[in-house]
Amino acid sequence: MAWRFKASKYKNAAPIVPKPEACIRDICVGSYQTYGNNICASAAFMAFNWEHVGSSMAVLPLDDCGRKSKTMPLLHAHSDTITDMEFSPFHDGLLLTGSQDSLVKVWHIPPEGLKESLSTPECTLSQKQRRVENVGFHPVADGLIHVASGHELALWDLTKQKEAFVNKDHSEVIQSTSWKKDGRLLVTSCKDKKVRVIDPRAASPVLNVANSHQNIKDSRVVWLGDQDRILTTGFDAARLRQIMIRDVRNLSQTQKTLELDCSTGILMPLFDADTNMLFLAGKGDTTILYMELTDREPYLIEGLRHSGEQTKGACLVPKRALRVMEGEVNRVLQLAGSSVVPIMYQVPRKSYRDYHADLYPDTSGCVTHLSAPMWLDNQDCPVPVISLHPDANNSTQPRLGPKPFSASQGNEEFSFDKVFSVPVVPGMTKSDSATSPLSGPTAGTPISSSTPVTKQSSEEKDKSLSPTSDVEIPHHKEEYTNGKSDTSLEEEVNSSDSGYIPKTPSTADRRKLFENTDGNQSFADRRRAYEMRSVSVAVESDTPPSPAPLRRRDSLKSRKSPDREDKRASVPNVTTKRTSTVFGKVSKFRHLKGTPGHKSVQVENIKNISRQISGECNGFYANGVRCAVPVSGGGGRVAVIELPLGATPGARAPPSHPAALHAPALLHPAPLQDWAFDPFRAERLLVACDDGQVREWIIPDGGLQESTNEPARTFSAHPDKIYIVRFHPTASDVLTTAAHDLTVKIWDLSVDPPTAAITLTGHTEQIFALDWSPCGEYLATVCKDGLVRIYQPRASAAPLRSGPGPAGSRGARVVWALHATHLVVTGFDKVSERQILLYKASDLSAPVCTVGLDVSPAILQTHLDHDSGTLFLTGRGDSTIYCYEVTCEPPFLCALSHHRCASLHQGIAFLHKNLVAVEKVEFARALRLTNGNIEPLSFTVPRIKSELFQDDLFPPTLVTWEAWQSGADWLAGKHVAPRTFSLQPPGMEPLSAHTASPVGRDSRERPVPAAAKPKPDLVRAHMPLDPKEKQDSIMKSMSAKVTMNLKLEQDSMEGVDEAEWDQ
Repeated sequence: MAWRFKASKYKNAAPIVPKPEACIRDICVGSYQTYGNNICASAAFMAFNWEHVGSSMAVLPLDDCGRKSKTMPLLHAHSDTITDMEFSPFHDGLLLTGSQDSLVKVWHIPPEGLKESLSTPECTLSQKQRRVENVGFHPVADGLIHVASGHELALWDLTKQKEAFVNKDHSEVIQSTSWKKDGRLLVTSCKDKKVRVIDPRAASPVLNVANSHQNIKDSRVVWLGDQDRILTTGFDAARLRQIMIRDVRNLSQTQKTLELDCSTGILMPLFDADTNMLFLAGKGDTTILYMELTDREPYLIEGLRHSGEQTKGACLVPKRALRVMEGEVNRVLQLAGSSVVPIMYQVPRKSYRDYHADLYPDTSGCVTHLSAPMWLDNQDCPVPVISLHPDANNSTQPRLGPKPFSASQGNEEFSFDKVFSVPVVPGMTKSDSATSPLSGPTAGTPISSSTPVTKQSSEEKDKSLSPTSDVEIPHHKEEYTNGKSDTSLEEEVNSSDSGYIPKTPSTADRRKLFENTDGNQSFADRRRAYEMRSVSVAVESDTPPSPAPLRRRDSLKSRKSPDREDKRASVPNVTTKRTSTVFGKVSKFRHLKGTPGHKSVQVENIKNISRQISGECNGFYANGVRCAVPVSGGGGRVAVIELPLGATPGARAPPSHPAALHAPALLHPAPLQDWAFDPFRAERLLVACDDGQVREWIIPDGGLQESTNEPARTFSAHPDKIYIVRFHPTASDVLTTAAHDLTVKIWDLSVDPPTAAITLTGHTEQIFALDWSPCGEYLATVCKDGLVRIYQPRASAAPLRSGPGPAGSRGARVVWALHATHLVVTGFDKVSERQILLYKASDLSAPVCTVGLDVSPAILQTHLDHDSGTLFLTGRGDSTIYCYEVTCEPPFLCALSHHRCASLHQGIAFLHKNLVAVEKVEFARALRLTNGNIEPLSFTVPRIKSELFQDDLFPPTLVTWEAWQSGADWLAGKHVAPRTFSLQPPGMEPLSAHTASPVGRDSRERPVPAAAKPKPDLVRAHMPLDPKEKQDSIMKSMSAKVTMNLKLEQDSMEGVDEAEWDQ
């Protein structure tokens, strides 16, 4: 028993919290329902989820501190929440991410960090429509990763971008994974309450299975270094938090079971195998536990606790980054709601002048001799250990570089060229650069004197490409391409400088340009030339230039600048035109103005607005009377809020609201997917959930007074989750739904229960969006399979025609334009840049126009005002509403004045045209949902004679607030003439009646006959006038312009009647 009294060196390790100014502050972190830790770190960087959606990441230097700007560069990684992330143990700039969008991506962080936002991954792997739960690097083999998605566990070889191993023995979702330190075995914890020990290289991979925590809530597992023991955290049947230690040689029995408390946050175990220090950070807890593991009773010895801010995530910093001369034995990065706190665990010593070798045993280095193919070939080689002594030449500094490369081992060539597609410098072919350069010389790494050059045939190169690689196939059909429409468009187009610099080629364009060149250069020369090459190289193309090209910011420099002269020497000079005058006339809506409503007509301080909404849903819907807002809580909740008087002409609620509005909600047993108001009945709301059910709610007059869970009726629409629900634009009681079963159903709601009258087929992937044509005859869809389809539902269930849509698979929207002759599609390209594409409805083979907007993970939601052709675009989390005019002539998409809001919005809903204030020249009205408010937004056009009806801006509009026909008639195939409505208020005169008559205009435009036209006296015209003659000329010209009335006022007065004099 003497060992119990043996003093541990780490017994008194104390947590030291830095001052606030030494932490990272003012960051935006949400609450994420994931199985990951939400933060990770290497010896050089830290990365964590950013904002409420969590689809972007902040990547900062490890020793960074201070306040952070909301506009700092971010890693726009995925289109949905990032569930897990990890840095490579062999390259401190290599980051692996997994997301709910079913994608796994590998990112390369530059050695200097993120100087600008990054959205182009080095490698993308797809997980076949399954949400990714866990990702991680192999602890020994370089280039090998594991991915847990759904019920499957897979190993991917990054050198070949192929699945090297797949296990499907789990009956439920895999919640956590962990490797043994030597990389031979893997342990998983699953939602089926079991732990499994797996050997991926064995004939029967699952070596052992045992029951674990008896609760389906989140559980975590960690392998305790090189020992044959594992540690799990979870919940028991009574929902108490548990810690279990097991020996894998006797997995069915637990060595130690420790019950802690009844908190709801899962304990994230962070284990240091060198010191046997265990840190337990619970999500939502304010305390981080520190325990020391032993191999005998009591197994867990508790140390000093840390109490501070509420924990959103936590991770350990690699040992190579510790401050060993300060006695720091571990460092925990705590992710809080608005900060990252580095907690240093320090062992007290009398002096820190010397290096305390007893505190720092040799640890694993950042160099390995084992590659993924070698490990898969049953080769094992431990990672060489290094000393943490500051004077030791053992590569304790962060391992960074241009790209992660490893040296050749054995007879196999190990290369990452195929994975990362390093661009080739002009003058060098891709085949000449197929060799893998050696990484820098490090301790314990053999240095090869020469590297054999290998060449690949074109067939092998084609096979090596990933299906998700960003190698683009050039389109042979001519396409009109606009440049980016940025915030500086107007000032750049209006600049006095007539020259311009074309749009900077994208990463994929530069990659194609460089890979198609010849030459013999070393990798270093290629890299140097690629980085130093001017980005103003113009790619030769047959497509016509944009009438409103965007110039780079350096084009605003002085025209005498020598740098600019050099750049412009090789660029063709194309005369710029204003985007508003490309049609020969100024656009009426060029200077549209967006104005938010007064605070008295806003709904303020709405509590618990939910942001966990699917990408196919716009997240906010409204009509002229009320709006529907998602709120957080159990199941799915939709708060129905009555609009205050003055917000819209149809609003009837009193303007006064409580300080904190907890609006009554419609309660659903399953999470929300989408919902929609009936355009012809303001009290009718239909809600679709992920259980395949559609629930119909009838809102009582005066609004919802209390929360309810009793809909008017419920019907099963699809066997699985429903993505989209939309009403027909012209026929009453006709509903459209699109679901996970890849079908679109059109329902007749006039019968009970509703019946699916039409089922549209042909989709092979998830349906992103759909839209009915204004007349209700055609239906357009955009799908994850990259196709845009047009249906004529009453004629055929198969698509009428289809064509390629946006290249990205993050989400898209579609809307009809120009009297149903064109389609506007918004989506992403292969480098995650948001795009606007315009198609002819009669030919979907290629877009007639493509406009690149910016790089953002938010899907562009669309609304088109059909009367003016104005297209409004914005994304969830944006603060700018982009405005374009859609025309049938080049440049097709004409940028108007964009509206910039004072705050970010969660959604925007446009109202019917009969609710606009025509007397204020308002042509569109919307409601904007912000972080806690609903504000009306008015879009107007400045006019001088606003007291007149601007009939040139307000043609007869299509009636969208009343049904043209019944649903039964529409389903029976009956056609009806379009219904239009004049927006001219009674008693308001039209502008056309006050303008010059057509006869007058014709007389001015008609040329005067030569006989009646006096000949000019050219000699007299050039002679100086006498001062008196000049004065008389001025007086005559003034008199001609001034109308003189010599009649006196009293002349028009009536005199006294003769009879009145007698009175």
